[in-house]
Amino acid sequence: MSLIIQIENLSKSYWRDSMEIPVLHNLNLEVERGGFLSLMGPSGSGKTTLLNLIAGIDRPSSGKVIVNDSDISKMGESALAKWRAINIGFVFQFYNLIPVLTAYENVELPLILTKLSRKERKKHVETALSIVGLEDRMHHSPRQLSGGQEQRVAIARAIVADPLILVADEPTGDLDKNSADEILTLMKRLNSEFDKTIIIVTHDPHAARIAKIVHQLDKGELIIK
Repeated sequence: MSLIIQIENLSKSYWRDSMEIPVLHNLNLEVERGGFLSLMGPSGSGKTTLLNLIAGIDRPSSGKVIVNDSDISKMGESALAKWRAINIGFVFQFYNLIPVLTAYENVELPLILTKLSRKERKKHVETALSIVGLEDRMHHSPRQLSGGQEQRVAIARAIVADPLILVADEPTGDLDKNSADEILTLMKRLNSEFDKTIIIVTHDPHAARIAKIVHQLDKGELIIK
């Protein structure tokens, strides 16, 4: 299979006043198209930083991040924003839904600034909500949904523009076991049936095991098993 992500000699540091705080050290990583990768490690190991670099939310201090043959570490802010909108779907621990909007309206948000017509947007939104099993809840507000249903709305929003890659930061961290299992089953389906490349960050060994490949991060270094 072809590679969709190539990370070469990647390092990332942050600065606090005049103090440099190193987070990632000389990482190298390859992810195949259609792959499912889980990143594990203790708090502060650099998992979320690595996820954000792959998603183009953050920039490396040195090294390359090549995604779908584009070196995103060299892109300007405007080009990077357009690239993210096309290529990356985001799933977060706390859903990040807008409480005054319905499930339908939350899922539609990523499409508002596209060239799609209202009718085309409607088709995309209804398809995404159907995939996550919430077509009968599309007119409900987040407060009318369970935590697991809210996360499924968030996943529908992440896939509505048909991105190449889903990145998920602790997607089951705020859910009970049954809801978490439903989300993990859904993510497996998105990978196996819809061929989405998925990268998740998790502390939970059970969540990590659904991935095809599990890597550990420790003190900013990648431990590939």
